[in-house]
Amino acid sequence: MTKITKTSKKGVDLIKKYEGFSSKPYLCPANVATIGFGATFYPDGTKVKLTDDPINEAVAEVILKKHLEKFEQYVDSYCTDKLNQNQFDALVSFCFNLGPANLKASTLLKKINANPDDPTIRTEFMKWVKAGGKTLKGLVRRREEEASLYFS
Repeated sequence: MTKITKTSKKGVDLIKKYEGFSSKPYLCPANVATIGFGATFYPDGTKVKLTDDPINEAVAEVILKKHLEKFEQYVDSYCTDKLNQNQFDALVSFCFNLGPANLKASTLLKKINANPDDPTIRTEFMKWVKAGGKTLKGLVRRREEEASLYFS
């Protein structure tokens, strides 16, 4: 089996779908300044501020691709090498949305590394649907779609 280290178009499209595109900075549900396709910082490490100039979709794509490199590295370093492309993509989406520390400390990761085909992994995805202490419908849908991709 070839080791998967890059997100496929399917994975990128999933991330873009749930992050949505915004040319102007806005506060996400977790109260963090965000722009483009869910970027909270620029490739140079500068944090997004609400006073930043708007960007176009092409610039947002470049930022997303650059950010994905880091999240792909996190998933690659934390997870078993037995992941297929769909599993890798689902985990990059999860990590992109929730951050590498949450993935690293999660029961989700422990179960994946013990047995990537464990059906209870679906339940672990669904534990991550809150922002600011509130369950968000968008996060419920995203976790459902990530879990479905993971098991497809």
